Amino acid sequence: MVMADKRDSSSVICENRRARFNYEFLDFYEGGLVLEGTEVKSIRNGGAHINEAYAAYSRGEMWLIGAHIAPYSHAGYAQHEERRSRKILLHESEIAKIADAVQRDGATLVPLRLFWQRGRVKVALALSKGKKTVDKRETIKRREAERSTRRIFKGRR
Repeated sequence: MVMADKRDSSSVICENRRARFNYEFLDFYEGGLVLEGTEVKSIRNGGAHINEAYAAYSRGEMWLIGAHIAPYSHAGYAQHEERRSRKILLHESEIAKIADAVQRDGATLVPLRLFWQRGRVKVALALSKGKKTVDKRETIKRREAERSTRRIFKGRR
C-alpha cells in the first residue's frame, strides 16, 4: 500500500457557505494566492475566514479583498496585517474575461473556498450575480421540500 503525500491531496481550509444562497454562479475559476510566511503558518493553524471577502480587478491584476487571516502567535515583530489585500494569480486571458464580465454585465467575483493543493494555498472563485429576494425564497422552498421528502423516505427503510 502506497501512502499518499499529505501535500498532494487538496483539502479545504475555509468555505464561504453563504455565497451559494446570496449569489447565482455563472462561471468558476481557481487561482493561487500570494501570501507571506506568517500568513501560511496561521492558515495551517486554522486562522482564515473568507465570509466577508470579495475579489476585485485593479491595475491589470486580481485582488482578494476583505479576507481575514489571523495573526500568527509565534511571529514576533514580523507580523502581517489581518485584512490586507492579497494578489490572486490567474492567467491573463482569465483576468481579461473576468474584467470584461464585471464591467459589462455587472457581475461580482466571489471567493467560494480556500484550499491546499500540492502545498500551496489556492482560492476557488465564482463569477456571479446577486440573487433577488424572490429567488432566495424559491431556494428556501426547494430546500424544505427536499428535506421533507428525505424524512419520508428515511422512515420507510
